[in-house]
Amino acid sequence: MFRNAISRRAFSSTSRRLLQIGEEVPSTVFKHNSPGNAVVLAEQIATGRNIIVGVPGAFSPACSASHVPGYIKLVDQFKAKGIDQIFIVGVNDPFVFKAWSDAIEGSDKVTFLADPKAEFVQESELAVDATEIFGGIRSTRFALVTKDGKVEQQFAEPDHFGISISAADKVLEQL
Repeated sequence: MFRNAISRRAFSSTSRRLLQIGEEVPSTVFKHNSPGNAVVLAEQIATGRNIIVGVPGAFSPACSASHVPGYIKLVDQFKAKGIDQIFIVGVNDPFVFKAWSDAIEGSDKVTFLADPKAEFVQESELAVDATEIFGGIRSTRFALVTKDGKVEQQFAEPDHFGISISAADKVLEQL
């Protein structure tokens, strides 16, 4: 569903192009809960305001303990600010992403989509070579606010994995 881009060094802070404000979200195919459930995220966000939250990996400590739960906890406040849906995306197979969503309380308030081949994060220049940590290419931690399928705001972590500018409360403050 989404475009491919690879940053070569984990934890580097080199300048990245990323998806630009006003640019359309790529039409990469994601998997929802199983390999047979193909979802084109660009179609899901074609109208309205939505948030795409990128995570480095399912079941990783920061993703599971604070990043994703932060969005779930604040989902009503996001909706009050005009956000229609929140999508959690990451480079994992759909079975792992489904198991992870099942393990997170309140996960039915957001939609989990697996990017098993890292296509979206590579096309969007949000990929990072995390071989030493996660065994391969993974997503930079990020949040993209979209309006009618185009990027309205972007929040990509400069160190790829920290939780500062892409944290739910920080994104909510900027809406």
